[in-house]
Amino acid sequence: MRAYLKYLKGDPVIWMISILMLSFSLVTVYSFVPILVKIEGGTPFYYLFKHLMYVLIGFFSMYVVHRIDSKYIYQISKFAFYLSIVLLIFTMFFGVNVNDANRWIRIPYIGLTFQSSDFAKLALILYLSRLLVKKENKLDNWKEGFWPLLIPIVIICGLIFKDNLSTAFMIFILSFILLFIGKMPWLKLTSIVAGGVVLISLAITIHKAFPNFGLLPRYDTWENRIDRKTAPNQSSVSENAQSNNAELAIFNGSIIGQGVGDGRLKEYLPEAYADFYYASFVEEFGSLSAFLLIFLYLVLLLRIIKIALKTDSLFESYACLGIGIHLLSQATINMLVCTGFLPVTGQNMPFLAMGGSALIMACISIGIVQSIAYKSMKGSKTGKVFLDEG
Repeated sequence: MRAYLKYLKGDPVIWMISILMLSFSLVTVYSFVPILVKIEGGTPFYYLFKHLMYVLIGFFSMYVVHRIDSKYIYQISKFAFYLSIVLLIFTMFFGVNVNDANRWIRIPYIGLTFQSSDFAKLALILYLSRLLVKKENKLDNWKEGFWPLLIPIVIICGLIFKDNLSTAFMIFILSFILLFIGKMPWLKLTSIVAGGVVLISLAITIHKAFPNFGLLPRYDTWENRIDRKTAPNQSSVSENAQSNNAELAIFNGSIIGQGVGDGRLKEYLPEAYADFYYASFVEEFGSLSAFLLIFLYLVLLLRIIKIALKTDSLFESYACLGIGIHLLSQATINMLVCTGFLPVTGQNMPFLAMGGSALIMACISIGIVQSIAYKSMKGSKTGKVFLDEG
């Protein structure tokens, strides 16, 4: 392993966890796709091969990005933010419609799809990190510090909110945490929360007053999911079957699980390989393996935090913290949905769920972290040599 890690710069523990999860995802995706075979046809080998292509693209992207100096990441963060806006607008009008939501862009000729919101999340994290550095001494100023940071959040969340409430809400919370870390004054943080509540209430009011306008085409779906979770009744049992099956799958997993490929509830979970990945995982691998999985995510977060604290650049610190919190929150939401603590959302497990743009962007995120880690390691070595020579 050491022989191969010498070609991979940065934190070796993060490399090992990332490679382990990507490799393990091939096993679980092959095991968890029977429901997809039933619904869309094909064979498990077809979906395994498709996922393998995403894994290879993701790892290649991670490797390329980690060799880029983080100063260039700072420079392209603004371009990435504006590109994400263009992609979100394009998706809104020309995206592939799945479950009454336009979230995907179909890549011509190769048949793969890309979810623009996955790119937008990372782009916003980097752009906010850049702005927090530039506006460091102006955060008390409403015009020069507050609004330049708030407007990008409103634009990205607003463009995503229409078709993906859970992702928009997660991005809003993540942005709030970044602003808190960046020492935005409490009065202004409170104003952001109040403004978000007002905007959401206004959008819902307009939608109910003019339903034919189609402002929130998935509003009924969101309302039904929340109602089934907060006020379950006899009719909601059948309507909420996927959540019930997810909880039953976790119960069936017990301590050591049913064994690889022997899970049964995965055949009744529409997104066993993605949105309900954790439930399928526990059914086949058991609670002990689930605790190990949680431990790996926590170690990943702690290593990223360690890198954020070691770097001398505020931009790099904010970027690392944003990426680490995002990856862990995404995994946590998937677990909470599967265990019945949250309504059904569209958040899957980073590095493990069936491949797509989410997997590729998670790999690119780790590539950025490793680029920052490598730069910090080079800096510390240079400093040590300088001190020794002095």
